[in-house]
Amino acid sequence: MAGWYEIKSNDKGQYSFVLKAGNGEVILASEQYESKASADNGIASVQKNSPLAERYESKEASDGRQYFVLKAANHQVIGTSQMYQSAASRDKGIESVKTNGPTTTVKTAA
Repeated sequence: MAGWYEIKSNDKGQYSFVLKAGNGEVILASEQYESKASADNGIASVQKNSPLAERYESKEASDGRQYFVLKAANHQVIGTSQMYQSAASRDKGIESVKTNGPTTTVKTAA
């Protein structure tokens, strides 16, 4: 099963989205946006940039866990991964975003 985007709003009226893999696991999360249109634009940016290896930046948290960020052409972060225990797991996460990121399926969270 292919991945999908899921948009949700919080009690302050802000929007965010996550990219989920086919198994339902969150593989990329966005920042908070002031409007749904801005969140939609963020999804479009992930769809465009996710297949490009040069858009990923591998990082290490202060506790040694691994994660990555996906950046747009202007170097702005458009998504952040979950934390991984190893670099190998992080790299699999990047490959999953490359595979699932171009999907056009968008759902609204309940």
